Amino acid sequence: MKKQELIHLHGLLAEVSNQCAEWDNCQIDLGEYDSLGIRPTSIHKSKTDHKAAVFALAGGITMNMRESEQEAVAATAD
Repeated sequence: MKKQELIHLHGLLAEVSNQCAEWDNCQIDLGEYDSLGIRPTSIHKSKTDHKAAVFALAGGITMNMRESEQEAVAATAD
């Protein structure tokens, strides 16, 4: 993945976390992401830095989804 694509993905995940923060029952732990200090607007940072930020942000979002999911969803088409 190119750096520009990674920055775009970083921005999209940041928007997802911002939207989730507005919901009442959504509590995302972004401690690891915040400690990195990399934001989607930090275009001068390296590709590796953005990759680490994407993984930290995605991890925080998916961890919240795992904790909030009460029952398994059947893998069938509607």
